[in-house]
Parts: sequence; structure tokens; C-alpha cells
Amino acid sequence: MSPEYAMEGLYSTKSDVFSYGVLILEIISGKRNNHYHVESPCLNLIGHVWDLWEEGKPLDIVDSSLGQAYFPHQVSKCIHIGLLCVQEQAPDRPSMAEILFMLGNETSLPPPNKPAFINRKNIKYGLDSTSSVGATASLNDLTFSVFEAR
Repeated sequence: MSPEYAMEGLYSTKSDVFSYGVLILEIISGKRNNHYHVESPCLNLIGHVWDLWEEGKPLDIVDSSLGQAYFPHQVSKCIHIGLLCVQEQAPDRPSMAEILFMLGNETSLPPPNKPAFINRKNIKYGLDSTSSVGATASLNDLTFSVFEAR
């Protein structure tokens, strides 16, 4: 779900682009975005892919069941396009026509901006609560409780 829809109820073709980007990253990794469990400070797939992108290791996200049966350049390009699709600001995301052009042609791609919904585990306090990097956990500074079974 795109951030503008989740936060403000606004929907556009760029919301579809966001979902398409998540789908690309899920297919490449073989993991779902909202059920992403790995020994990583990130609680979701988008955050993990972004961290690997910034470290220069985007191919580390590729599903291990593929082994070496893929073309690294093509997969890296798809990861790049996926990150362009999940950028936080809707105007920064490409249109579907631009995505089709990028997929079908060898062209230089712009660097992606920080994606939306990069949630991290609160390692400092040993909690698995979500919070955005560099921001408070709540937009209106209200607290919330997470109930867990014993």
C-alpha cells in the first residue's frame, strides 16, 4: 500500500506503481514484504533491500533457490526499478510507461531516493516495535500499545 494512500487516503496511478515495485522486490527475493523475517534491523523487505542497495550489495536479496540461474545485470536492473517504484514521494516514482521503457531498453536509470516505510527493530531497547529512521514512532506523538500473547 502506497504511503499517500495509507496516510491520507489518496490514490493514483503512482499508488499502483508503488505496489508494482513491492511485487518486483518480493518476486526477486522470494519473500513477502510484510512478513519479512531475517536477522536484520529491518522489519520489512523494502528496508532490507534499501540497506543492501546502499551497501552496494543488492544481489544479496536474490532468492537462494535460484542458485546462480539468473543474469546478475538483469536482476540488478529489476531491483533498481523496484526501488524507483517504492520511493516515498509519489512524483518521484516513474509512470508505468516509463517502467516498461526501462525494462525493455538499455538506458541509464536515475538513482532511487529513500523508499517509504523503512521500519526498523528497536535494537537499543530489545523491542521489535516499528519506528521510522530519524523520526518519532507516531505522527501525532500519541503512544500505542502492542498486545502479545503470553
